[in-house]
Amino acid sequence: MADDDRSPEEEFQDLIRQLFGGGSGELDPEQLSALSGMNIDPAMMQTVMRHLQGAFAGGGETGISWELAQRQALHIANQDGLGVTSGQRTDLDQAFALATLWLSEATTISELADQPKTLTRGGWVEATLPVWQQLAEPVATSIADALTAALSENAPDDMQSLVQGAGRLMRTVGGSLFASQLGQVVGNLSKEVVSGGDVGIPLMPDGEAAILPQNFADFGRDLEVPDDQLALYVATRELAHARLFRHARWLRLHVISQVTDFARGVHVDTDALEDLASRFDPSEPDELRHALESGALLPARSEAQNAALARLENLLATIEGWVEVVTEQATSRLPSAGRIAEAVRRRRAVGGPAERALGSLVGLELRPRRMREAAAMWRAVTDAVGPAARDALWDYPDLMPGAEDIDDPAKLVARLEARARGEEPAPDELDDALARLLAGEIPSTEDAEREGDDGDGGNAAPDDHRPV
Repeated sequence: MADDDRSPEEEFQDLIRQLFGGGSGELDPEQLSALSGMNIDPAMMQTVMRHLQGAFAGGGETGISWELAQRQALHIANQDGLGVTSGQRTDLDQAFALATLWLSEATTISELADQPKTLTRGGWVEATLPVWQQLAEPVATSIADALTAALSENAPDDMQSLVQGAGRLMRTVGGSLFASQLGQVVGNLSKEVVSGGDVGIPLMPDGEAAILPQNFADFGRDLEVPDDQLALYVATRELAHARLFRHARWLRLHVISQVTDFARGVHVDTDALEDLASRFDPSEPDELRHALESGALLPARSEAQNAALARLENLLATIEGWVEVVTEQATSRLPSAGRIAEAVRRRRAVGGPAERALGSLVGLELRPRRMREAAAMWRAVTDAVGPAARDALWDYPDLMPGAEDIDDPAKLVARLEARARGEEPAPDELDDALARLLAGEIPSTEDAEREGDDGDGGNAAPDDHRPV
């Protein structure tokens, strides 16, 4: 067949073979599976091929195939085929009911409007994937952009026109590879999480609480704690997390914004990507898979990213510290509450394999490193002013404690105690000067200039004409 008779798809296949060093032949679903290194099922590969064919047809989809991520995640989550038994649902419903009563004694934040639920792993994937998509999209876009640039720079001169015309398709390929990897991570994470708020960020819709019975059983297997006590503790903690985000409607956007601000600063290491592309062999996909899973394509964080990460860690620690203290008070009747709480803290501090893979994939760790310090701050606040004044700090964003309050809870306590006595804290010098200016005690600059003009009639002699 003459070169002019080849279809765009055939030309692109030739381009892939030249750039990645593959052999001859068609890119069928099995080859694409090897290229991505995902080892996913043939039905899912057919979806990828349809996605690519639509892009070849012209005017096809742009961006990332989140449908592919969902199918991959559900494929992994539903592998065991285990649902929620009626006995599990009944036991957890009873735990949620008692936890609701106990929690109402520990916090003034109101109950949820919706009943808590039990979720399968697949149900958790479907409920939370929109948030994962929102968090990962900036990184996926960066990888797709870098792939487009790397392929363009490595393409032979006689293929440059094709590369430029296939830019949209290349973005789709790069985005689909990332979406497949994200689907794997979320699917594996569905086997680790115990509840909706287990990861610390607001994955569930506001006001919804849920427990995954399959993972709950795994979590408690080695704790040597009675199942009913463990269920009560986990239910109380999940309800506290859900109540907080339902009460502070602004908090979800605040957290998501900080995560996406960090993610937008993630850029792919183009040198590492070009090096990988120059020696990549589709028959040996392990190197590509390892590069994605290990975060080798993500360079070291910039100073701006480190600052954004520190802000996010403080925010997550402030949230989880409050959840821990309220849960601690609500479950004080449980003999095993202390042991369970320590197990939860260790679990959150270390994270599971899927959570660590997520950190490598998007360059972000969601473990609150300062949770113990934040919990100590909330205990000090509770002891000083009580639950009502403590919980009122979530009413507005500007009232929420910050990093400096975690560092020095005494100042926060002093402010709250003064407010409880009806006293306002002494303003700083800037606030004091502004108040005096508004009260007319300090003349404005214009007033001062006007007074100076009136005093000398505007006829003062220039300095060089004044007598010495």
